[in-house]
Amino acid sequence: MSSILLISGSPSHPSRTYGLLEYVNTYLQKEGITTNILSVRDLPAEDLIFGQYNSSALEVPKELLANAAAVVIATPIYKASYTGVLKTFLDLLPQKALEQKVVLPLATGGTIAHLLATEFTLKPVLAELGARHILGTVYAVDKQLTWAEDGSLQIEAEIEQRLQTAIADFVKIFRSIKA
Repeated sequence: MSSILLISGSPSHPSRTYGLLEYVNTYLQKEGITTNILSVRDLPAEDLIFGQYNSSALEVPKELLANAAAVVIATPIYKASYTGVLKTFLDLLPQKALEQKVVLPLATGGTIAHLLATEFTLKPVLAELGARHILGTVYAVDKQLTWAEDGSLQIEAEIEQRLQTAIADFVKIFRSIKA
């Protein structure tokens, strides 16, 4: 269990949410940490919608999660909650799939009004799945994340600073677990 799994709950690609996840992935790799990225949108829709717990397509994602010491979950916020595609995936995980894992939630949204959505919707589910330590969420409003002409995501300085602080804390906890 020496890797970190990054989970994208965005139903679209490219997305600002996925861009944040890529930023975290780059940071972690520069720290010499092994990572894997899972985009839930790439899993078979029928397996997710029909609740096919034993789907062979879910074996690899479940194994990646089981072997990860820590998890970063990124989701856009729609209508004051995380995405349905992420919800269907989390519903198919074993009851204690996040047991003993550190989790860093990231969220994006169209307005600051949804700032607390992860506190009231996502974090309780992560705790129910056994997450050992859920760090504070980094929430970015869409206007703080813009696309450059070259297709790269530009992150407003304030959000980037908060993101770097959160990742540094996450890495510190990850390394203490790994030791």
